[in-house]
Amino acid sequence: MSISKQQGFLLTSRWYEGAQSTELEFWFASDAGPLCVLIEQPSVCFIPVEEQEKAQKLARAEGIQLTCRAVQLRSFSLKPLVACYVRQAEIYRFHYLLSDWDIHVWEYDLRPTDRYLMERFIRGGADIEGYWQSCDGYLLCQQGRMKPSQAAVESIDLTVLSVDIETTFPKEGKRDQLYSIACHGDAIINGRRETVSYIWMVGAADSPVAEDCKYCADESELLGIFFAEMQRLDPDVIIGWNFIQFDMDFIQRKCDELNVPFILGRNQQEVSWRYDQSSANRSYVNVPGRCIIDGIEMLRQAQYHFDSFALDAVAEELLDRNKLISGEAKIYEGYDHEIEYLFDQDKPALAAYNLEDCILVWDIFQHTELMDFAIQRSSLTGLLLDRMGGSVAGFENLYLPLLHRNGYVAPNYGEGYAEIKSPGGFVMDSRPGLYDSILVLDFKSLYPSIMRTFKIDPMGLIEGLKEELEEDSKQISNTIMGFNGGRFDREKHCLPDLITMLGEQRDQAKKENNHHLAQAIKIIMSSFYGVLGSEGCRFFDIRLSSSITQRSHEIIQRSAQWIETQGYDVIYGDTDSVFVWLKEKNTQQQADTIGKQLSVDLNRWWQRTIQQEHQLESLLEIEYEIHYQRFFMPSIRGAETGSKKRYAGTVHKLLPSGEEKIETIFKGLEAVRSDWTPLAREFQRQLFQRIFSEQAFQQWMKDEIADLMQGKKDQQLIYRKRLRQPLGEYLRNIPPHAKAAAVLELWRKQQGLPLLYQDRGGWIQYIMTTSGPQPIDVYESAKGALKIDYQHYLEKQLAPVCDGLLVLYDTSFAKICGQQMSLF
Repeated sequence: MSISKQQGFLLTSRWYEGAQSTELEFWFASDAGPLCVLIEQPSVCFIPVEEQEKAQKLARAEGIQLTCRAVQLRSFSLKPLVACYVRQAEIYRFHYLLSDWDIHVWEYDLRPTDRYLMERFIRGGADIEGYWQSCDGYLLCQQGRMKPSQAAVESIDLTVLSVDIETTFPKEGKRDQLYSIACHGDAIINGRRETVSYIWMVGAADSPVAEDCKYCADESELLGIFFAEMQRLDPDVIIGWNFIQFDMDFIQRKCDELNVPFILGRNQQEVSWRYDQSSANRSYVNVPGRCIIDGIEMLRQAQYHFDSFALDAVAEELLDRNKLISGEAKIYEGYDHEIEYLFDQDKPALAAYNLEDCILVWDIFQHTELMDFAIQRSSLTGLLLDRMGGSVAGFENLYLPLLHRNGYVAPNYGEGYAEIKSPGGFVMDSRPGLYDSILVLDFKSLYPSIMRTFKIDPMGLIEGLKEELEEDSKQISNTIMGFNGGRFDREKHCLPDLITMLGEQRDQAKKENNHHLAQAIKIIMSSFYGVLGSEGCRFFDIRLSSSITQRSHEIIQRSAQWIETQGYDVIYGDTDSVFVWLKEKNTQQQADTIGKQLSVDLNRWWQRTIQQEHQLESLLEIEYEIHYQRFFMPSIRGAETGSKKRYAGTVHKLLPSGEEKIETIFKGLEAVRSDWTPLAREFQRQLFQRIFSEQAFQQWMKDEIADLMQGKKDQQLIYRKRLRQPLGEYLRNIPPHAKAAAVLELWRKQQGLPLLYQDRGGWIQYIMTTSGPQPIDVYESAKGALKIDYQHYLEKQLAPVCDGLLVLYDTSFAKICGQQMSLF
């Protein structure tokens, strides 16, 4: 064998104990097929140099193999450190042993695979050089050398399969049964990429013919064929919907029941699990060589928002398509669910349904380009493709290698200063009212800009505080004052430069129309403050987070003061924006001219001010964002104080056709809140549009009330809310949606149907009747015996959404509609 180089994109990583040392296993996708790289090396942690001799004696006494090496590193407490190399399986035992003797151990909790990659700046793509041997379906390299490769990121073309299972409907006391498994997506067949669709279903050999469907004698055979086909099709990525928490979990339980190994990984490796008891028993799965990605979680990572993340709802909104069976469309006598009926009576229809779910998930990924987003996110943060959340881990991947190269190791969790509470983003008291010509000026990436401008950085804080303690007082001038005792070094820092680099990458990504990379950078940059302000981050220190938030308060307040010196009023400020009232009606062109000039002048003012007060270059950038031609800021319900984060206004839109359009934007109001009924949302929307366009509205309101009371709007009266915990946990002050869920559970029990809310929460649709909240199923089955409580909708839905606006006209919902309401 000769040394050669392969280029790949990282799919999975894990570690295990080999014969002599810790083994790190990395799987990559590449043009040459799957690559497996094995690295043998010990894990490392750090202790004070002065404790080395004692630590070695303690390790020998406990039979822990320990090697110590001198390093030029310090802790945040400025202690010189020594590196301790031990096997990963013993590193926690080593930590606990030393803790009993009050010896601090740092960075013992880093995963060895994460450390290996981050120290080499490998994020997604890698060049791997070493000796390669051909194995069954993949190339293997042992003790190769890796370095980062952007080319591997740009050229990667992953094979992706969408997988879905069909089972019995869950019911207490009933045996779970696996009916079928389907897949749809990419596969390399005989060296060529093809689109494939398969269904495997339990059924007799003479079952009705179903397209793309193969029948299996029983569940064991079904699982065996599925696992064998996954080895043959060999996808890099398997996607699904609620896939890990349901499909994968169900398959694992079925494998345990049937004593079948869950072999889904490459090289015939089994699936392994990690369970997080602190996160609602959430499960995490590792499949060596394959990424397992849940569509719901990845949509959330990409910051998509839906009223419901049910597959049917998301497919309808994104694709204008639906599942072949929606919810509980039909209930057949003797069956708990239509799926169970189809399995017994119409297997071809069940096969079509099963496959269509796979295709819907696949098409959602294609429509949203989720895999492209996931790849760019991984290449930016170093997180694996299937790692959900991970803001803290992403930050550490980026920051720790820089910290180490500046002579420090990271602190342990809880070591930062936390004796006071950091304030959140600044929200200015608003001035309620109806206005003409409101401009919104917005600071672009305010928190990252503050970190860059004022050099806010974990290491910079340590360096700044160190200089404060030094006897030579002239060194103090080399620091920048923060808040709550924070002080930052002007020259020694990592985070400001990291943010600058990311900002430049984002600008370049925008120029190249790489919106997935631009979005990934935006998300990670926006997370930096949240990470530093979270006690779940090892760098948490109140002097860091408060030096960001309190500086932002100062910037918004002083910006408002400066704007008022220009002859305008600031009626509201929200975290990184100010709302400027021009005091008279302006055309769109006039408002644009004023807004652009204000932003230019305010940026110049901040440049001069920060240079004069701090001798720093201002990297703050305020932009003119929008002009509301008409604008409404409500008061807090029942008070004269202005509300926060709730307003509405009209904006001028120029369509691609050249046509002009006036659009009403709602923020935080009931019109855009899914926990209000469609009746209330549409009523508020139409009322505001009438008032903003100066149309008469009182007779319209009376007509709407008449239609409601005559039953013409019954389809708009349905509440849709979510139980966020099992029904049995609602014990005191039970809300209406929980009461409706209790009624539904009783009704389903009487119908012989499985219960829905005993072990988990879920969504409930209900309507308010004179007998209280009633779930839709119960209301419809009553066939008119339950009467709608129209008075409830008047008082609790319509009146609240308009009284804040009507008070400006010296009237109210009751005054306008009181006589009309009394007629019914």
